Amino acid sequence: MLPYGRQSIDRSDIDAVVSVLQGDWLTTGPAVDTFEREIASLAGLSGQSVSVTSGTAALHTAYGAMQLKPGDEIVTTPLTFFATATCAMWFGAKIVFADVSEDTGNLDPEAAASAITSRTRAVAGVDYAGHPIDAPALSKVAHDAGALLLEDAAHSIAGTLDGMPVGSLADVTTFSFFPTKNLTTAEGGAVVARDADLLERARLFKSIGYERVPEQMAEHGGWYYEVNSLGLNYRLPDVLAALGSSQLKRLPAFKARRQEITDRYNAGFADIDVLRTPGHRAGASPMWHLYPLRILDGRRRALFDHLRANEIAVQVNYIPVHLQPIFAEQGYRPGMFPVAEAYSDAEISLPMYPDLTDDQVDRVIDLVRTFVGA
Repeated sequence: MLPYGRQSIDRSDIDAVVSVLQGDWLTTGPAVDTFEREIASLAGLSGQSVSVTSGTAALHTAYGAMQLKPGDEIVTTPLTFFATATCAMWFGAKIVFADVSEDTGNLDPEAAASAITSRTRAVAGVDYAGHPIDAPALSKVAHDAGALLLEDAAHSIAGTLDGMPVGSLADVTTFSFFPTKNLTTAEGGAVVARDADLLERARLFKSIGYERVPEQMAEHGGWYYEVNSLGLNYRLPDVLAALGSSQLKRLPAFKARRQEITDRYNAGFADIDVLRTPGHRAGASPMWHLYPLRILDGRRRALFDHLRANEIAVQVNYIPVHLQPIFAEQGYRPGMFPVAEAYSDAEISLPMYPDLTDDQVDRVIDLVRTFVGA
């Protein structure tokens, strides 16, 4: 079965992990510090990032660092993995959905602006499939309301918009390093932010609120610590951070190969009116995490089954979040966000990962073309 996504692990990755296993630190050690500096540098920021145990933990940590409270509102997209929304709900925040742009599937700035209220604390955009959000427009929407822009960049590390790296486009950005993502630490994620105080709150949140201040230790003893805020243990181990640092060395090659695969798919489907290839706006250099093909004749389920029957493990990304039962209690119903719903109804994610061969891509193209009668 040809998977829709998978990790790319080579000898250098294995050696990096083994080196840590043979050392003194398995967690909270120098490999984590190195990896956090490398992620911040890739994001175009000085200092360090805050590494965590998953992309979901990154979102939870970011919302915690924003100091959300009950009644705050988060404006976000329904076309995402549900953690973008549900992680804010743990703080009592209300989720307010807004529709997406038809071409990219990203949060539409005009729709987001219409959803803003006096209680909006953040606008959370998602780089769907790896295409960066319209950060300038969404920043204006958020900042005009006195809110922050959060960029859920689980799909898009190493992407850029108008030459600026993902991570420097929003007030707060979260990454995911799950095996199918653009680089992996097995499980893992990270938070970057422009504001040093917010980033420090993120660091405390992911470390159980545990503080060891040198001045206080000098006064009370080297064992002294304090807990002044609530947090969770989301600390990324050194063994996984070492894998991440090794993967970062190959990230440019990963990006180039993902673009080659995207280009090959695009060329293979260019003459078929019933198929819609991913939107790509001027100024954006996506890190293609997914290849979201859309079939416009209502036969997505049949195409899905056809490809699965032929050993192609395609996926659908995503069921719109507002249609999940947990949001029915808030009054969300089908038809409320027609662009996102239409996108989801037509979307099928074809195999996309760096080790995919041209022959494998061509096989997928041929199977899709055969299905639509092209």
